[in-house]
Amino acid sequence: MGSLMVPRQGLSTGIAVRHTVVNMAETDVTRMSTDYADNELELFRKTMDLIVDSDNGTASSTDILNCADSLQTKKLKKRETEHVLNRLVQDKWLNEKNGDYSLSTRCIMEMEQYIRMLYQDQVKVCHICHNVALQCQMCENPTCGIKIHTPCVARYFKGRTDPRCPACEDFWPHEIPGNNSETQSAAKENTAPTPRSTAQTRRTRRS
Repeated sequence: MGSLMVPRQGLSTGIAVRHTVVNMAETDVTRMSTDYADNELELFRKTMDLIVDSDNGTASSTDILNCADSLQTKKLKKRETEHVLNRLVQDKWLNEKNGDYSLSTRCIMEMEQYIRMLYQDQVKVCHICHNVALQCQMCENPTCGIKIHTPCVARYFKGRTDPRCPACEDFWPHEIPGNNSETQSAAKENTAPTPRSTAQTRRTRRS
């Protein structure tokens, strides 16, 4: 197999569709070509588009089913699409939870070069492990914006009562998996300036 035309949604217009030619010989996607038909591979690529374009690194089954109606190779019926998605989950290319799909650890590890090349303007890397970061938390400091995988967040901030961004040291406002939520809420409150009491204000004015 030589090259593959990969449809992607243009970021600048939001609706324009552009085609990126990817040399399949240089990626691990060739491993899938022996197990999946062309339209099944196209569905997988469109699913990847949805996942990478999303804010939380997931794609809903409804959005994926809608993509199946616009395949350029051969359209898939609803039952056929569901069967392909089940196979992708069983083969550990995708994860599924409550009808939402995400790229599996296997997919990200084996296709990282492909993902970085195809989505180079969209994908960031985890600040901790330096792998592609899709399902992650992001620093809310607009001048920082680093991303950290959710598992890396749990390991890095484990036991810390005052979690700080490892890059800019701003308070990390997201929920830390495994940490006591009450402790974290208290830490967040402690980062805000404490208002002066009425008595303190009066004493200051008198002096």
